[in-house]
Amino acid sequence: MRDYDFEIKELADNNFELILLNTWNKETLNKNIQALNKLNIKKNSKLIVNFQNLKECDNSAIIYLISYFKTFQEENITLENLLKHERKYKFYEKHYQDNKLIEKKEIHFIENIGRAANDIFLSFVDFTKFLGKIFYFFIYSLFNPRKMRIKAMFKYIDSSAVNALFIVGITSFLVGVVIAYQGAVQLEKFGANIFIVEMITITMFREIAPLVTAIVIAGRSASSYTAEIGAMKITDEIDAMRTMNFEPMLFLTLPRIFALVISLPLLVFFADIVGVFGGMVIAYIDLDVTFREFIIRIGTEVPLKHFLLGIFKSIFFGMAIAIIGCYRGFQVQNNTTSIGKFTTISVVNAIFVVIALNAIFSVIFTQIGI
Repeated sequence: MRDYDFEIKELADNNFELILLNTWNKETLNKNIQALNKLNIKKNSKLIVNFQNLKECDNSAIIYLISYFKTFQEENITLENLLKHERKYKFYEKHYQDNKLIEKKEIHFIENIGRAANDIFLSFVDFTKFLGKIFYFFIYSLFNPRKMRIKAMFKYIDSSAVNALFIVGITSFLVGVVIAYQGAVQLEKFGANIFIVEMITITMFREIAPLVTAIVIAGRSASSYTAEIGAMKITDEIDAMRTMNFEPMLFLTLPRIFALVISLPLLVFFADIVGVFGGMVIAYIDLDVTFREFIIRIGTEVPLKHFLLGIFKSIFFGMAIAIIGCYRGFQVQNNTTSIGKFTTISVVNAIFVVIALNAIFSVIFTQIGI
């Protein structure tokens, strides 16, 4: 007994007539699809489809038949006796969209540029609003000092700075060693061993210590801030805070910004000491410059401005890292994969902004002669 609702007749070589029967709907569609697939009609065959004996055909069946006919060459399909099904068939055929059209749409170059430009513009507007809120609540907290969360700020200083001392120290020491070692080879050729002091100290104070410290903190704290705020957003804690009239900017963002603005200059000071010490060790081993000579020459030949410029830059680095980490945290959506995505974006953005700010400061300081 036939368990499907069609007949197939072979008319000639590679020519077939498909006669649709009875009712095609979501209850019968599955068995009819399986029966049609078993026929294995070659896609270069000519197919005449006869709708005369088809009593009913719902939307799902019509859409399937259209998609099945699309697998053949268009000129090889002939529809006969559509009758009452013609209007519905023509409607879905007009609006049918196959995967080829979708692929063509995805690779449209101009459209991709437009979408990217629009996304960048919307992100810029959103980030500007975020900065505006920070500035507003910063002024608000100055006039309402009781609103500042001092304990939370010290907690973030502990997690962002105190716990980072070891990695910042090791990194700075190794960078100081590398700079001194490479510089010692060149200076020894010219008999200018003692100038290793200025080379190491000015380089570490002015550029390397602030930059390396900021990059390490960007990797630790920006990702940490994004993950913490993102997790609070997923668990609806931020919405609950707003419901209870607690402003997230005051409770979550400002303490983190204050913490890094305070702690990053202190970390840079620590990195200066450790980095210069690494250089002193190499200067003593390779160039016979004693620790005492090294320290005395720092006091006589290295202006204080280089140290102060590095500390000054680190304040802006800390502010940028905290703002980016918090901003990306508020962008996390209600799924767990989103945390990983925005944490990665946060770290990349923070490191890029730190390097860009350092380049801008270098140009400005050079232009004004300091």
